[in-house]
Amino acid sequence: MVAVICLIPTPLHVTHRRQTRTIPDMATAAHNARTLPLALATLGVVYGDIGTSPLYTMREVFTGPHGILHSVDNMFGILSLILWSLIIIVSIKYVTFVMRADNRGEGGTVALIALASRSLRKGKKKRKRQQLAVAMIGIFGVSFFYGDGMVTPAISVLSAVEGLRVAAPSLGQFVIPLTIVILLALFMIQRSGTARVATFFGPIMAVWFVVLAVLGVVNILEEPAVLHAANPYYALHFLWENSSTAFVTLGAVVLAVTGGEALYADMGHFGRKPIQLAWFVFVLPSLVLNYFGQGALILLNPEALQNPFYHMAPEWALYPLLGLATGATVIASQAVISGAFSLTRQAMQLGYVPRLEVLHTSERTEGQVYVPAVNWFLCVAVIALVLGFQSSSNLAAAYGIAVTGDMVITSLLAIVVVARLWGWGWLRASALFSVFLVIELSFFGANVLKIPDGGWFPILGGIVIFTLMTTWKRGRELLYERVHADAIELEPFIRTLAASRYTRVPGSAVFMIANPYVVPPALLHNLKHNKVVHEQIIVTSVSVTDEPHVAEDQRVQIECMMPKFYRVRVSYGFKDSPDIPKALALCRDRGLFIDAMDTSYFLGRETLIPKIHSDMAFWREKLFISMSRNTSSATNYFKLPTNRVVELGTQVVL
Repeated sequence: MVAVICLIPTPLHVTHRRQTRTIPDMATAAHNARTLPLALATLGVVYGDIGTSPLYTMREVFTGPHGILHSVDNMFGILSLILWSLIIIVSIKYVTFVMRADNRGEGGTVALIALASRSLRKGKKKRKRQQLAVAMIGIFGVSFFYGDGMVTPAISVLSAVEGLRVAAPSLGQFVIPLTIVILLALFMIQRSGTARVATFFGPIMAVWFVVLAVLGVVNILEEPAVLHAANPYYALHFLWENSSTAFVTLGAVVLAVTGGEALYADMGHFGRKPIQLAWFVFVLPSLVLNYFGQGALILLNPEALQNPFYHMAPEWALYPLLGLATGATVIASQAVISGAFSLTRQAMQLGYVPRLEVLHTSERTEGQVYVPAVNWFLCVAVIALVLGFQSSSNLAAAYGIAVTGDMVITSLLAIVVVARLWGWGWLRASALFSVFLVIELSFFGANVLKIPDGGWFPILGGIVIFTLMTTWKRGRELLYERVHADAIELEPFIRTLAASRYTRVPGSAVFMIANPYVVPPALLHNLKHNKVVHEQIIVTSVSVTDEPHVAEDQRVQIECMMPKFYRVRVSYGFKDSPDIPKALALCRDRGLFIDAMDTSYFLGRETLIPKIHSDMAFWREKLFISMSRNTSSATNYFKLPTNRVVELGTQVVL
């Protein structure tokens, strides 16, 4: 029919309409051309964690510490639970709904905290308590992410290397040493950056998912009846008939959806469309086929329960599969480690983490960073987990609780965003996410039972990280109050300064201060001790917005308070890297010229003294002071030229 239509002469006005439509068609084609490569790239970054779950999920369900009896009914029930967990939690919750809650294209817990806080600021009255509650819930989520970041590399790489026991049982003694060597190498290469290696991640994971699907199909053909498990009846029947046992089993079933949070967290790197395309077209079918293939294999050969994934392959393919699985788990670990770096940087910008050394590993991609302190902290924690738990089966108990906790927190924050920011109202938003919360709280409750078996580790790690983050945030607020308690207002001071006879020296002086409306202590100390005033004074403050990025044309706001005396406010998004000299260079186009070679930067440096019966517990004061002493210098953080920085100290009693 299309060919016939093309042969019919077209009137002039119709031809014109067809030509005008070519522009959007070309734009659509260009968009699709970009989407497909990005969808391939997501396989190596976004789906590494969830893509390696088939290595251990089915094994843990039947042979783990809380394994269930192997039977046809149980197998159908478990496969149905895995399938519908992937559909409801990942496909519907994350891919369909949560990914719509983007902060200027960015996703993840920090972006969701910013959106939820912003939604609560709408209206005439600010809801400070609700905003504080949102922030605390969000920080719990961040803490759970770090717990996940410790366990994921350990369980992923260890589960892959354990394939040696299937391929060559005599080499089983080398599993732990080889795992540690691989993990050490992974953490050691972080400093050089992963930009080049990342180009191979997508193709390697594409091969991995193809292999998952092929192995699944081959085994399903041996026992096609396993496909009946796609019926949700089997999941419901399993839960009903095995109410007590089934609840415990959910703690292992949830391993199939670990990594689902990465879809949302990495949205800023790839965009929503490529992630959705890769999930529905490639990842979800491959995972489902592999899980069902493992189920078919176990039904035919119950002895394969000890490691069903590797038993799916013929003997000649075991070593290639072992190598591919190890590569896939390294990629999955890399994604989590990179995510920890990015999350730390964002939390640092929002004031929840002390200033740490941040190194940029790519000249093209601003978001690729390396945080040495976080890298080696994770390295020590991951190797300690491998040595302490000795097997991926033991580690599985420590894995689920961090993931399910993060899922629950995402749902709670999403309710606030959907209700307030999207305008759905509390009733509709709660009704929607209560469906997800019922499932996620069931998963979380099942994992709580595994706390004695190893679930205590991510909880302990999360509590420590939460304590550190909240202590730093509260300590900075307390320090701000103490420093500015007796502060002098800037405008009256300027008038007094104009009438004074202080000696003027050539050049510009930049005084950094958090509150741009008071006199910087460094300026007062300079006047007191040096008895001079620079020819041009710029009082500079830095603020971080709840948006991921701030455009350069909105970076600086300049206010001329008197001739040669300026107040400059610099704004950054929580994913931007502060660079004060670069920001001040933008002032030239707005009438403020700052000669970089003739400018001095004055910083205040506080010596903190703890105080009993203060607004913060004494032990937290001591902790805050210790963190302050080990924080990176403001000179490095703001990228100030070290040979032009003057630090003037003062004592502050907390």
